[in-house]
Amino acid sequence: MKRNPPDICRARRQAVLKDLRGIPLLLRSAPEVLRNGDVHYTYRQDSNFHYLCGFDEPEAILLAVPEGRGHRTILFVRPRDKAREVWDGKRAGPAGAKRTYGADEAHEVADFWKVFGELTRDWEALAWSLAVDPAFDARLMALFGARLTNRPRKNQGIPAIVDPRPVIWARRQIKGPEEVELLQEAARISCEGHRVAMALAEPGMYEYEVQAELEAVFRRNGAPRVGYDSIVASGPNACTLHYVENSRRIRSGDLLLIDAAAEYGHYSADITRTFPVRGRFSPAQRAVYEAVLRCQKKCVEAIKPGNTVQKITELSQREITKGLLQLGLLKKGTLAAHMKKRSFAKYYMHGLGHWLGMDVHDCGPYQNPDASWIGLKPGMVMTVEPGIYIPADDRAAPPELRGIGVRIEDDVLVTRSGHRVLTADVPKEVADVEALTAG
Repeated sequence: MKRNPPDICRARRQAVLKDLRGIPLLLRSAPEVLRNGDVHYTYRQDSNFHYLCGFDEPEAILLAVPEGRGHRTILFVRPRDKAREVWDGKRAGPAGAKRTYGADEAHEVADFWKVFGELTRDWEALAWSLAVDPAFDARLMALFGARLTNRPRKNQGIPAIVDPRPVIWARRQIKGPEEVELLQEAARISCEGHRVAMALAEPGMYEYEVQAELEAVFRRNGAPRVGYDSIVASGPNACTLHYVENSRRIRSGDLLLIDAAAEYGHYSADITRTFPVRGRFSPAQRAVYEAVLRCQKKCVEAIKPGNTVQKITELSQREITKGLLQLGLLKKGTLAAHMKKRSFAKYYMHGLGHWLGMDVHDCGPYQNPDASWIGLKPGMVMTVEPGIYIPADDRAAPPELRGIGVRIEDDVLVTRSGHRVLTADVPKEVADVEALTAG
């Protein structure tokens, strides 16, 4: 799998240190977590850690220390261990941390506190995220606290602790060309999986069978994992937003909503399509689908530099409200009155979308410190995923609409001239969807 070159990670660290005004940065890798017994969850590196050094082993620590116009990268990693490597695979070790990952200095992780204690004697500040690992915090405070009691020099004390996450998140929010390339590959793989699922799903299959075929495409294309638990929701299950049981048997005449995507190079796509299983949309299904599609396409077109997620979200709410009025799900009152009452929230209860990147709900603020909304900038990537969900037991809805759930989602890159849809290879126009699902 493609790995970010060390020079790219070094440039990212340098940018973060500049934003931190030269405060040294301390980061730890994600911990290994037991699932049950002695079985661990599949390991996945912390996104910030991977972003800044590309090192994907557990039990690692990164120190980035400003020096002149640059910085010194110090990695603390597990030692080479032939006995453990027979079981768990090869480790980089300190030598590999320098050779492969561009560390200027590398030590065994067991030596961290000794080396760190010497390095930080004269530091006035440290960028570290408190309250994430209380045990590590306690040892850190014990180290600094001992200096207040026993300090041979007057300038030794506790450095000011600064949370580096907002600075790192702001940097991650704007994707570089190498990140866009990885996101596009994640999208390409995910699109192929969706097309296969749309073509092979048929009545009588179980949702999990479709899931298996979809995720097999991801793995065959080099994706090591899914970006999130796959949602394969047939019939009324589509009205449960995060339905992941995927156990129902698909029936003739069902719509199938699939919200699933691959992760590639630590970047995740996020795609949703809703389609009739081996057939055509019924008139009621088509009416709901076209209401969502009109909204989704208008919102995608609104993505451009300077616009805000808030304004595009309000556009989606207005367009969905229009659709709900046309469908007869909202009856009395004007569009303006229903918007003021937020009547749409009964059938469209989530936001329009979210940032996308290394995390499927990626980091980065939507508002400035003064509460104004952040304008979209080239390099930002967001999802656009409006929907309409009509519960099967909604007696206020026309009978033919009950139990229909529709969501359509694409991943959109903000460009200098407007936008680019990364997931355009999965059909969403009615005729195209019906042609593919007809087999």
